[in-house]
Amino acid sequence: MTFMEIEGNRVDAARRHGGLVVLDRTVDTLLAHAHAMDEIYGFNVLPELTRRAEEMSHLRPDRTLYLDVTPELLHLRRKAAGHHEVEPEYFLHDPAFLTHFRDYFCRPARRPATAELAIASGDGDRQETAAVVQALFTYWAGVR
Repeated sequence: MTFMEIEGNRVDAARRHGGLVVLDRTVDTLLAHAHAMDEIYGFNVLPELTRRAEEMSHLRPDRTLYLDVTPELLHLRRKAAGHHEVEPEYFLHDPAFLTHFRDYFCRPARRPATAELAIASGDGDRQETAAVVQALFTYWAGVR
């Protein structure tokens, strides 16, 4: 809840400046993590988090872009960046966790918090991915 309140303050400050507000991660990232943990461990925290997120309108983004990357490519990117040696058992890239995390966005059992969800492949090279993101943000900035 503390982080949700901090995020609310950040969003309010950004909106005062006008223009398109872009957050690196939104409440849907938190909810996708909760969904994965619920599915793997049976925590059943997603309903409560969803309820609380609905009470905080600043947490509901107008649009969310989910860059979907295959687990295999995520693993190769971590290895190439040298992260695999430092943290070989990275739980966010565990195949079971990734399956449920990706399902939250790609095969949702319930509607994500965002008003509009766009899914794009992040499997291409950086320039291809950047071009897709830039085109989408340019479109969104024009239809605000």
